[in-house]
Amino acid sequence: MDKNTDTVDRVNEWCKNTMIEYLGIEILEAGPDFLAGRMPVDHRTHQPMGLLHGGASVVLAESLASMGAALQVDLTKKACVGLEINANHLRSVKEGWVYGKATPIHVGRSTQVWETKITNEAGELLCISRMTVAVIDRK
Repeated sequence: MDKNTDTVDRVNEWCKNTMIEYLGIEILEAGPDFLAGRMPVDHRTHQPMGLLHGGASVVLAESLASMGAALQVDLTKKACVGLEINANHLRSVKEGWVYGKATPIHVGRSTQVWETKITNEAGELLCISRMTVAVIDRK
């Protein structure tokens, strides 16, 4: 098994019994400078008008960014926690899958900044998000 598959399996294991699993988010790829996944657009992620809920997009973005940040540190000594997240919703979608890819803008000793782009199945940009993560000592 290659390292990418091992990392994807490990991150998907982190998602068990969480909101991430409930919403159907799956981690698909991991690399040294990105984490990518997908989320279904269905009854779990719709808003009342039948469109993808903006909050669901933010859950996908925060999940990818925070887990990507966690892959950058020694988790026996450090933890990564969200400080701030923003999202611009640029296009709507009613069904299918959306795909997110989080990449680091800054990986520092005490903070990280990650950008997540979410696209539809045609590759069109739906949402762009930026998240600041604090890297803290484990207690």
